[in-house]
Amino acid sequence: MKVYNPKDWFTTIIHLIKSHHSKKIFPILILVALFSWGIAYLELEYFNLSDKSWIKNITIVHSLLGFVLSLILVFRTNTAYDRWWEARKQWGTLTNVSRSLSIKLNAMLSPTDKVNRSFYRKSIPLYAETLFDFLRSDYTKFMLDDNDHPELLDLDDKKHGPNQVATLIFRKTNDLYVEGKITGDQLKIISEEITSMTNVCGACERIKNTPIPIAYSSFIKIFIIIYSITLPFGYVFSMGYFVIFAVPFIFYVLLTIEMIGESIEEPFGSDPDDLPIEKITSNIKKHSREILAS
Repeated sequence: MKVYNPKDWFTTIIHLIKSHHSKKIFPILILVALFSWGIAYLELEYFNLSDKSWIKNITIVHSLLGFVLSLILVFRTNTAYDRWWEARKQWGTLTNVSRSLSIKLNAMLSPTDKVNRSFYRKSIPLYAETLFDFLRSDYTKFMLDDNDHPELLDLDDKKHGPNQVATLIFRKTNDLYVEGKITGDQLKIISEEITSMTNVCGACERIKNTPIPIAYSSFIKIFIIIYSITLPFGYVFSMGYFVIFAVPFIFYVLLTIEMIGESIEEPFGSDPDDLPIEKITSNIKKHSREILAS
């Protein structure tokens, strides 16, 4: 995620101009401009259709459809942003749960119990790391920084990484209960925290694996294309050759809104608009180690 100052208009505008969205659609804008020029030339110079009132009235249809298109794009953008914000809330929840779990374990474990403290100090942020990697790719791949606890090396990178880490944490906690190092009430408290971590994972999977329905997405794209390429036919009589600039600009606005929606509806990628999961994961690791350091 790119961090920026929203009050700095100049930098924000430059970012939009240099963004990959603008670079991707620039060749299409050139084609739209050439198409608009061809329609304007044929209607004004070759066919001389300026006296055909039915062609001039095409603009009425565009006015009506423009209102409908704006409503669809607003709904599209809001839906995509809801997915982005929901993902951010889930990672905020994971951050709080990781801190809470670390704080409770720090109070439950003896200060001299270095082995178990070291286990939780690594396994709690490991859950966030594996979830991060799981959401970014089809396989969960990660590497531990040391080999002090061989049981952590049993994780299979071909299986669901977060579930494996959650299982390890609960198994270790249950062993502490069996050994009499924590009480039944404490086991229940830790179990609830692990359940909360699993709920975050499920919510993130729901966001990632449930995209906008393809019928809806396809309809918007077709609507934008048909709406834009038919603009020159009616507006050429009121705007003349200025449609060469006006139509590509309208197409740019509509297409950019759609592409922004596509970008933010998948918040777990590596685009500038995606969530800063790397930073969140790093903070979870830092805070867990600080709390369980003693």
